[in-house]
Amino acid sequence: MSTAMDRLIEIMARLRDPKTGCPWDIEQNFKTVAPHTLEETYEVVEAIEQNDPKAIKEELGDLLFQIIFHAQMGREAGLFDLDDIATAVTNKMVERHPHVFGDRDANSAAAVLKNWEADKAAKRDAQARAENREPGILDGISTALPATTRAVKLQKRAARVGFDWTNAKDIIAKIREEIIELETEIGAGKVDADAIEDEMGDVLFVVINLARKLDVDPETALRRTNRKFERRFRTIESRLAAEGRKITDASLEEMERIWNETKTEEKRINQSQTHGLTRRKNGA
Repeated sequence: MSTAMDRLIEIMARLRDPKTGCPWDIEQNFKTVAPHTLEETYEVVEAIEQNDPKAIKEELGDLLFQIIFHAQMGREAGLFDLDDIATAVTNKMVERHPHVFGDRDANSAAAVLKNWEADKAAKRDAQARAENREPGILDGISTALPATTRAVKLQKRAARVGFDWTNAKDIIAKIREEIIELETEIGAGKVDADAIEDEMGDVLFVVINLARKLDVDPETALRRTNRKFERRFRTIESRLAAEGRKITDASLEEMERIWNETKTEEKRINQSQTHGLTRRKNGA
């Protein structure tokens, strides 16, 4: 193992030292660290989407530290250590790549995925038999996944047996239907928070289904829109600040006007950049 990794492991051990370590680090456990692990994972994804190599390196380091943190807690409890983690994933990768480490053929990425899915299906079937039950199509989809990711996986698995819409237009019609049901619940005489949450979930699930049908990752699309919202909202703040005003002093109409002006300007810039790129490709 490299000197840098050795030093990182040593630092984590010192942070967790009961006598001389950091009080915050000492108090943590798997459950309390888990949200930070998830957050660091998303920050890696964000850096990748921003195409920022320096940020990718930094965020991967933060994520690596989370793994070292969990490994240290596992070692202290006598459950596992970093070597155990590395050994387990090494064995798994060898097992899942028989076309590299074994005698199975797979000459394309599609073939690799097909074999991968077949192997996972066989394991799910074996697990069901061990539990003395019939295997189910949705077996093995973790409930710990983010809701958006799990929705996509559930939909894809159901689609394998034909439980899926034929085209995007049908899904759009279903979205309208679900919105009407949500509107009906909202307009009911007595507000039922549980029923509204249920109908809202139906709307989101179908919207995710539309994204899947259009080959759009809903999580990526929403992160993109989040960035767009933040960018435009900050423009409202800066425009008002340039006038010596705070955003709390502006009316909704004023904020919407700046928002729409910003939106129009962004579209103009994007169209100009696209036009310039097309001209360069055509040799103009």
